[in-house]
Amino acid sequence: MPVARPEPSDSRTRIIAHVDLDCFYVQVEQRKQPELRGLPTAVVQYNEWKGGALIAVSYEARKLGVSRHMRGDDAKEVCPQIHLVQVPVARGKADLNTYRNAGSEVVSVLARKGRCERASIDEVYLDLTDSAEAMLRETPPESLESINEEARKSHILGLKSEDANDAQENVSKWLCRSDANHQDKLLACGALIVAELRMEVLKETQFTCSAGIAHNKMLAKLVSGMNKPAQQTVVPFSSVKGLLESLPIKKMKQLGGKLGTSLQTELGVNTVGDLLQFSEEKLQERFGINTGTWLWNIARGINGEEVQGRLLPKSHGAGKSFPGPRALKTIASVQHWLNQLCDELNERICCDLDQNKRIAHNFTVYASAYKSCDSESYKKFPSKSCPLRYGTAKIQEDAFNLFQAGLREYIGSHGVKTLGHHHNGWGITSLSVSASKIVPIPSGTGSITKYFHGQYTSPFSKETQDSFVKEAMPLSPSGSESYSELEPTDQLQPENNVPSLGLQEQERILWKDQDSSCSSTVQTNDGIGKGASPSLPSGSGCCSLVNQTGSQGASRVDSTMPTLERHKRKIKPSDKEQGTILKFLKSYNLSCSPPMQENVEMVKGSQSPSSCSLEVNQVELPRRSLAECSTNDGSNNLDQNAQRAWNYKIDEIDQSIVNELPSEIQDEIRVWLQARQQPSIVKRPSIIKRGSIAHYFSPDRNT
Repeated sequence: MPVARPEPSDSRTRIIAHVDLDCFYVQVEQRKQPELRGLPTAVVQYNEWKGGALIAVSYEARKLGVSRHMRGDDAKEVCPQIHLVQVPVARGKADLNTYRNAGSEVVSVLARKGRCERASIDEVYLDLTDSAEAMLRETPPESLESINEEARKSHILGLKSEDANDAQENVSKWLCRSDANHQDKLLACGALIVAELRMEVLKETQFTCSAGIAHNKMLAKLVSGMNKPAQQTVVPFSSVKGLLESLPIKKMKQLGGKLGTSLQTELGVNTVGDLLQFSEEKLQERFGINTGTWLWNIARGINGEEVQGRLLPKSHGAGKSFPGPRALKTIASVQHWLNQLCDELNERICCDLDQNKRIAHNFTVYASAYKSCDSESYKKFPSKSCPLRYGTAKIQEDAFNLFQAGLREYIGSHGVKTLGHHHNGWGITSLSVSASKIVPIPSGTGSITKYFHGQYTSPFSKETQDSFVKEAMPLSPSGSESYSELEPTDQLQPENNVPSLGLQEQERILWKDQDSSCSSTVQTNDGIGKGASPSLPSGSGCCSLVNQTGSQGASRVDSTMPTLERHKRKIKPSDKEQGTILKFLKSYNLSCSPPMQENVEMVKGSQSPSSCSLEVNQVELPRRSLAECSTNDGSNNLDQNAQRAWNYKIDEIDQSIVNELPSEIQDEIRVWLQARQQPSIVKRPSIIKRGSIAHYFSPDRNT
C-alpha cells in the first residue's frame, strides 16, 4: 500500500538521481564475450518450453522486432540472426550471481558522490544534494569555460529545440544560466555530476546507463527511462505539471494494479493529471486517509520519500516458478526444490556474513498454489516464518516444516499427504525462500573463548564469526504458525543420516576417548584419587579418571559431583552439540593434566590447606607436572601450553558479558559459578536482603 510521506521543507532544493543500467543482462554477457557488441543479442532463461523466456533484449534486436515478451523460439523466427545467451544454471535454476556482482561494481562507483540506495540489481537512487550545493558554492556552472559533451546531450523537460545541434547548444545555455533560480542551478549542478558519474561507470565497468535528475525520487524514476540508452533527463520544477498531465495512470509506480484499475473504473481517471479535479477530502473518503493523501500528492509531483543510503540488499531470496503442467504435485517434489533453494540461500547469507559482517535473523517460505475442484481455489497460500538458523541442513529442515504448516492451513489439516507419490488435488506453481532482518554484527562482538585465551581474538576473525553465528542461533524455529515441534539439526547431516546415539552411549564414548590420553591418578589410603576433578560444566574436557578399588571409593567420588552433573543428564543429545562453552572446554588440551585436590575440596564446600593461598572465589585450573606427562620410554612430551595455570577471580567475571550469551550457556555458567560462590555466600548471610525471595530460604530466618 502506498505511504503518504510529508514533503520536506527543503524538497525543492533536494537533488535526486535515478540511475538505470541499459539492457543490463545483455551488457554483462557482452563484456564476457566482446564479439557480441553491436549484434542483436538476447539473454534467455532456458527451459524446455519454446526455447525459454527472454529476460533482456539488446537495442539492436529490438529494432528488428524482438521484445521481452517473446520466447526464445519466437525471437529466432522474428530475427534469425539473433544471438541467444543462456543464463548460468545452478541447482536446477537460474544463477544470477554474475549479474549481482556486476551491479555491485556500478554501485561502488556511484556511491562516491552521494548517499546511494540500491533499488534492484540494475537500479540505484542517489541523493546528490550535498555534492550539488558544494559545486554551486565552489565552481558554479556559469563559471565553467566548457561543458562536457555527455552533459550537453542531456534532455531538459520543457526546453524546446529544432534540431540536435541546437538542442546541445540550448542545453549548455540552460546549464550555465546566471539568472536561474536557486533550484534550477542546483539541478544544473546535479546534471553535471551525473554525467561525470556515468562516464566513470563506463570507463571502469564497460556498462552504459541512463539517468533521471529531479527534486524527488518519484520524478527521477519516471524520467530515467524516457531517453535510452546512455542518456539522461532533467526535470525542472516548472515542467512537473506538463509531465504528469498526460502520463497514463498505469505508468505511475504503485498504480499498475488494483488501485489503478479502481481509479479508472470508479472515478474515470486515465491520466495522473485527471486526479487534479478531486479534492484531498474526496480521495480520502473513497480510498482512506493515507492512500487519499498519497494520490493527492502524486498528482502535484509531491513525494517525501528519502534516499535510504543502502548499498547492500535488505534481504536475500531464492525462488523458482513451476507454471502450467510443471506444477509440483507431491510432497517429495516440493521438498526437493526447497532443498535446492535453501542451499542457494545459505550460500548467499554466508557470503554476506563473510564479506559484509552482517547476520540474518528471519526466515520465510512463500508459495503459490491452486486446488482443483474446490470453490476456495482462489485462497492465497499462507507464507510462514521462523527465526533463521545458519547451516544448509537446518534451513532445509525449517523450510520443509514451514511449508507443511502452510499446506495444512491451505487445504485443511486432514488433507495433507506425507508420502511423495500421493496427490490430493493441489499443485504448487511457485516456491521461494527468504532471509530478512539482516543487521551488522555489533562492533566488538567476540566469542566467549576470548576469556580463556592468553590474547584477545579479533571480533571479525573467521573463528569469531562462526562462534557468533552459533551462539546467536535459536535452538528451534518459533514462528507464529502452529506446527509440530521442530527438532534442530545441530550439524550438517547427509541425506541418509544415521540415527543419533543415546545420551548415555555418547557419554560412554566420550569418556572412553579420554581414557586413552589421560594418566591414572595415584590412589590415597581412603580410595579416592588425588586428582579428582573439579566439577566443570557438562562436556568438559578436564579428565577425572580415578582408579577405584571398592564401592566405597566409587560412592565417595560420586558424592563430589554437584547438582550440575544431574542437570547435565537432562540435556538432549542435540543440545549438547550446540556451539557452547562446553565444546571449548572439551577440546582444550588438558587431557593429561591430573586435577588438583584443592578443587575437589572446594566443590565439597570445605577448603583444602593447599588452596589457602588462593583468594576467596579465585579458581586455579589444573597444572601439569613434568613427571606426570612423561611417556613410558622416559621422553618428555609436555605441551608448553599446558604448563600455564589459569588464575582468575569469579567476582571479576563481567555479568553483562554472560547476559549476552545464549540462554543455554548462561544457565550452565551460572550453575558452575554458583557452586564455587556458595562457601562465601554461607559465610556472609548478612548480604541476603530481607524481603527478597532468598530471605525465605536463609538458615537464619526465624519463622
